[in-house]
Amino acid sequence: MRLTGERQTDLAAGIRISQTQISRKQSGAATWTLDDLDRLSAHYGIPVPDLVAGVDRAIQCLPARRRAPLPGAAQLTIGP
Repeated sequence: MRLTGERQTDLAAGIRISQTQISRKQSGAATWTLDDLDRLSAHYGIPVPDLVAGVDRAIQCLPARRRAPLPGAAQLTIGP
């Protein structure tokens, strides 16, 4: 979520569950279902095997278009 600039509410809307459910899943109080993983995979554009292979692998596979601009980084402007 940090790399994409999303908050729990953004992710919840993206995978069609409540923010409370996201919070519980992230804290370990609730488990992620296979349906959750399928929706998470589609949301981030990361294949499920890479998503569950660990944080480092998931970060490597996160498409550039899903990454938020880095704070303080120069922004590229195209067009007039």
